[in-house]
Amino acid sequence: MTAYGCALFETAIGDFGIVWGERGIAGVQLPESTAAATRARMLRRFAGAVEVQPAPEIERAIIAIRALLRGEPSDLSGVELDLEGLSAFQRSVYDVTRTIAPGRTLSYGEIAARVGTPRDAREVGKALGENPFPIVVPCHRVVAADGRMHGFSGSGGVKTKLRLLQIEGYEPIPGPSLFD
Repeated sequence: MTAYGCALFETAIGDFGIVWGERGIAGVQLPESTAAATRARMLRRFAGAVEVQPAPEIERAIIAIRALLRGEPSDLSGVELDLEGLSAFQRSVYDVTRTIAPGRTLSYGEIAARVGTPRDAREVGKALGENPFPIVVPCHRVVAADGRMHGFSGSGGVKTKLRLLQIEGYEPIPGPSLFD
């Protein structure tokens, strides 16, 4: 069994959790209603994780996440992730998703096309719904083909997705509701 370290950290939108092991970040926990709830969910996902002082590379990732959530330019593309246990398809979806610039979006279908499976938009949605690294793998930047917001499994659902995009400077195109 892999030994994991973990930590909670404050951001502009609430307390996040982060879990790491020898191969990099194993998970990021979006804020729940309280820090205790965030901690509890993180520890359910990573049983046996121990709260410790983050190593320098993890601290750099935390600093970058905080900056991004304050609306500051921040590049998370170099953050090392522990991809153990993920399928080749998930890895390819996460790789493409990590290329989406802050404040920009791609559709599920566009990601499917970029990973070489243009008819698998639903599978892309499933992979992003299982994303263990939200923010670092910015699944909030993925929208329906018509620009609608849906499919965000984090606390607060699509409202949190839109809030994250707005922090990054996203400006929705006027028209029908952004929500399903």
